[in-house]
Amino acid sequence: MATRRKFLADCGMFAGSAGFSYLALNRLSWSGPEKKPGKKSPMSLSFRPYELHLRHVFTLASGSRSVTPAMLTEIRFEDTVGYGEASMPPYLGESVESVTGFLKKVDLSHFDSPFFVEEIVAYIDSLAPGNHAAKASVDIALHDLVGKLMNQPWYRIWGLDPRKTPNTSFTIGIDTAEVVKEKVREAAPFRILKVKLGQKNDREMIETVRSQTDKPLCVDVNQGWTDKKMALEMIHWLKEQGVVFVEQPMPKESVDDIAWLTANSPLPVIADEAIQTAADFSKIQGAYSGINVKLMKCGGMHAAYTMISMARAMNMKVMIGCMTETSCAVSAAAQLSPLADWADLDGNLLINNDLFDGIKIMDGKIMLNELPGIGITKK
Repeated sequence: MATRRKFLADCGMFAGSAGFSYLALNRLSWSGPEKKPGKKSPMSLSFRPYELHLRHVFTLASGSRSVTPAMLTEIRFEDTVGYGEASMPPYLGESVESVTGFLKKVDLSHFDSPFFVEEIVAYIDSLAPGNHAAKASVDIALHDLVGKLMNQPWYRIWGLDPRKTPNTSFTIGIDTAEVVKEKVREAAPFRILKVKLGQKNDREMIETVRSQTDKPLCVDVNQGWTDKKMALEMIHWLKEQGVVFVEQPMPKESVDDIAWLTANSPLPVIADEAIQTAADFSKIQGAYSGINVKLMKCGGMHAAYTMISMARAMNMKVMIGCMTETSCAVSAAAQLSPLADWADLDGNLLINNDLFDGIKIMDGKIMLNELPGIGITKK
């Protein structure tokens, strides 16, 4: 294990180096018209709120919901439009009002072209602290736009092999035994299931799932366990039940307890709520086996690429995840999936009012298409 000083130095070094492909893109890929003095940039941002309707009531350790507020964004450049999205589950602390307020501050007329991705992302990040889902909605639309202008999907721009996409898990929320069984039956095409835990019926949840399938499982406790010895006992039992990793078993503030748990756990322990952006790596040093990267937590595709690069440099496992989202944000995250050990990209499958067509799941595996940008079309 690196010393804390070396760890922090590595964080800075790899955060700086991870954006090289973007810098090269900025300087080498654009040969269109430059902004003339006094002439407004041809880029424009528009946005509108949208409500995501869940197929089932979604219950986890912290509560239940049947809808998730979202914001849909568009960046238009001449005749090309890039699409983006902000999804706002309660724990992120963002709302339609806060995202609207942030997006009203965005003025893309500062930039000569959409290809200055590094500069545009840095500008967006500088407008206000936090607001990561709002920032992601601009970042995703920008990446979709640039990919379309290059006529290439982003996995290809990054030089990633689409054959290396992982299987995605399908999420089974906390519910009654009969509903859990129904959800497991709905998940028949998937090769791995993600089971939400963190309440008093954890063993019952697993036993109910196991009564229907012997597929590998992963579990997400959403900070629901508070006693490290009980947590370790549960993890040993979960391993016997065919669970492959445990996500955020204890409150993110319990860093020492989680570090002890990880050191003694027979399964990898993955950070979710404990890490949102690259700046949080220093807070979780030595406490987890890996991280769950989500565009809505970190601010978009650019930030996610950086976080994955840093995690790999630190020999950490990587999971690419999502919130409840349309195929817009899920397909954007999927562009990064060849870099991940695991994926949980089912957010679009949990809603019944998706506005986009994007990535497909075939026999449980993420299938990236050839469409440019983030790989979506509007329905």
